[in-house]
Amino acid sequence: MSYSVGQVAGFAGVTVRTLHHYDDIGLLVPSERSHAGHRRYSDADLDRLQQILFYRELGFPLDEVAVLLDDPEADPRVHLRRQHELLTARIEKLRKMAAAVEHAMEARKMGIDLTPEEKFEVFGDKDPEQYAEEAEQRWGGTPQYAESQRRTARYTKEDWNRIQAEMAHWGERYDALMTAGDPPTGEAAMDMAEEHRQHICRWYYECSYEIHTGLGEMYVSDERFKAFYDSMRPGLAEHLRDAITANAARHTA
Repeated sequence: MSYSVGQVAGFAGVTVRTLHHYDDIGLLVPSERSHAGHRRYSDADLDRLQQILFYRELGFPLDEVAVLLDDPEADPRVHLRRQHELLTARIEKLRKMAAAVEHAMEARKMGIDLTPEEKFEVFGDKDPEQYAEEAEQRWGGTPQYAESQRRTARYTKEDWNRIQAEMAHWGERYDALMTAGDPPTGEAAMDMAEEHRQHICRWYYECSYEIHTGLGEMYVSDERFKAFYDSMRPGLAEHLRDAITANAARHTA
């Protein structure tokens, strides 16, 4: 029994373009071809696709997925056990985040102001005042810092909610872009990088392409920023850094 690329795309909930890309890079090469040269997938191919999509859902880059699946020493049961452990950890993190959102919704309905610690406790042990002091030490003398302080001083709770919602929506779309295998130098990734820059311009300060490129490097070199972006999807910080660099190059060339 074999299946066409369209059938497999329908089964798996992916695009035909994604399957073509997996074939092109050797990640999922269909076992057969029709007389007309069309791709035909076997049941074994579907099993491999299932494993690929498991790892992609967990945020693994395509090159790492290929290494994991092509290891001749690997036992399929080991893959499943590892995926189960990773999924369980993600479920627990999402459960905690959902509880935090519910808490925030209830507090807002009751007219209760949450402390900074309560707002961000789900993301780990953070000291907002520590970061504010560090930010002033690093950038306090710059016009960008002054502009950011001036703007944010006027923001209401609704403004901050909107900022967070915009960033969350952006993160979901960037996750989808990476899932599709789009490279950081592609048009879609560069457009997402430009949207990221515009978000900074809109809410904080005028972020030039030069400044944005510097921020991209910091997102990778500073473990706290890296952890923030990689929490949206593992590897996102480096992908975004490269997309920011490519976007700056196309606008300043």
